[in-house]
Amino acid sequence: MTAPVPRDGNDAVRLAPTDDPPSEPPAVHPTPAGDGGGDGGSEGVLGRTYRALSIGIVSVVFLIAFEATAVGTAMPVAARELNGIPLYAFAFSAYFTTSLFAMVLSGQWADRRGPLQPLAAGISAFGAGLLLSGAASTMWVFIVGRAVQGLGGGLVIVALYVVIGRAYPERVRPAILAAFAASWVIPSVVGPLASGTVTERLGWRWVFVGIPVLVVVPLALALPAIRRMASGPADPAAATAPYDRRRIRLALGISAGAGLLQYAGQELNWLALLPAALGVALLVPAVRGLLPAGTVRAGHGLPAVVLLRGIAAGSFIAAESFVPLMLVTQRGLSPTMAGLSLAVGGATWALGSYLQSRPRMEPYRERLMVGGMVLVAAAIATAPSVLIEAVPVWIVAVAWAFGCFGMGMVIASTSVLLLKLSAPEDAGSNSAALQISDGLSNVLLLASGGAAFAALGGGAVGAAAHGAVHSGSAGSHPGAFAAVFLPMAGVALVGAWVATRVLVREK
Repeated sequence: MTAPVPRDGNDAVRLAPTDDPPSEPPAVHPTPAGDGGGDGGSEGVLGRTYRALSIGIVSVVFLIAFEATAVGTAMPVAARELNGIPLYAFAFSAYFTTSLFAMVLSGQWADRRGPLQPLAAGISAFGAGLLLSGAASTMWVFIVGRAVQGLGGGLVIVALYVVIGRAYPERVRPAILAAFAASWVIPSVVGPLASGTVTERLGWRWVFVGIPVLVVVPLALALPAIRRMASGPADPAAATAPYDRRRIRLALGISAGAGLLQYAGQELNWLALLPAALGVALLVPAVRGLLPAGTVRAGHGLPAVVLLRGIAAGSFIAAESFVPLMLVTQRGLSPTMAGLSLAVGGATWALGSYLQSRPRMEPYRERLMVGGMVLVAAAIATAPSVLIEAVPVWIVAVAWAFGCFGMGMVIASTSVLLLKLSAPEDAGSNSAALQISDGLSNVLLLASGGAAFAALGGGAVGAAAHGAVHSGSAGSHPGAFAAVFLPMAGVALVGAWVATRVLVREK
């Protein structure tokens, strides 16, 4: 349930603090006047200056949110009918794999040409991927469709952050990011119910082919406002810099490396060591070149912000992806009820994001992020308790409500800090780095979770899942699910420590 939401290998040197904090905090770069970033007086996100833009871009996020909640509900049924339960994690991670490349491309595209073009192209690719998945006759074609969606999603999310950085003054940004989180509330409730009903009565394919119709509304609302307030390069008077081909090659390397690791994790044999080694060889230099110096070591400031985003999103999404499958196959819930077990999380995510946006909470941002990661770890660790028949299934809904509250505080806060540490002309590349950390962590943790799931017999779950499923039936593999959730809870706890390093402290 990531709210659909840096740094260039060269830009990182001057923007990203190293492990040793400087004597003074990095300067906050105001958005230049004339590029759509004027403060609009005392107006809020729905004031006259920002109203059309705010409604438009929140509508785009609403579409992404509805897709995520609806598709997540239909996914267990789609995987079963396509005989693809062993490839279940691939259906999620393929999205993030291709989005890694698209994020880097979108960052450069937006910095040089403005966010309008990558946003329009991204929404188009997003819709095309949904149609391809909906028409798939095999699981691999379905996964290809998800990969096309990922290209679109990567273009869109980075472009949206550039729009925020250019069009809104710093004082308004926490509020618009909170609005992004709030736009998940209705989809979180309506999405699973609508998707489950459509899946059970018409078939899962209609969930995929029906969503692209919603693309028209966000395009009509968002694009004219973005063209008016945030189009063109950050500095129209400056010569347009060429695309950084090195960064694009690194982006291809990071996507290819992540894909090879996914494949190796699914194969689980000695021959898989070769693609695994090649994947690592591609990933290591790409990560070093695309993320801020000191990210892996959780350096104070921007490096820790980027790392925390990946840890939070990766651990949570890897766990959440398996919740509907666990409830459908192990506790016999219908797809609708399994999806609704996560529905309340949309409201609590928005509440957490709203809390961090309040001005009086700014001095406590680090504590909010630490507390948020502790809640995430607790929620993930609690979810597999429903594998015990005596534990009521509503425990998952309660746990996920608290976990989403924590995620709302953490995800929005990382976005606020990222924009605060970025010069306007670098907002695209820095936002791309934040999203790369997010997407790469999703891929790697989904791949590792999927491998553990398959190794402990998770692939056999699909055979027992046809028809009504009752707890305790043959084919139950609780250990396979526990091997996904418990390690992810440990990763989230590491995130609580990283959150203590997001602020640069004076010596």
